[in-house]
Amino acid sequence: MAIQDFRVIMVLALGVSTGLLLQLLGCVLFDNWWPMLVGIMYVLVPMPYLFFGSTGGDGYAIYGSSIQSGWVDAGKFLTGFSAVGSIAIPAILAHAKVITIGALIMELAAALVLGATVLTYDYFNSKDSGFF
Repeated sequence: MAIQDFRVIMVLALGVSTGLLLQLLGCVLFDNWWPMLVGIMYVLVPMPYLFFGSTGGDGYAIYGSSIQSGWVDAGKFLTGFSAVGSIAIPAILAHAKVITIGALIMELAAALVLGATVLTYDYFNSKDSGFF
């Protein structure tokens, strides 16, 4: 079982490093650092969910709903909003001809690889709660 755990961790590390490499190559190969704005979005994406969406425990119940559920919903909404922004920023920059189509493809590939890595982590984390 330890070998399988090691393999999963290695796949996750490879996914994150590949996504970050694609992010940097999208900037370096096309000699334009505007796509690095998406790198800032990768840091900002989980912040609303961490601040508002991960409240533990039950809030004060009013008519079968919780007061905290509004904050949880707001955190999830803002997280989704910023995740869409991380895809929209390179598309807007390419449309405005600030970056080339090649840089757009590299940025979207980086978002795809990093998103798949996060989903893989979430899958293995929910599969066995004591895994990570």
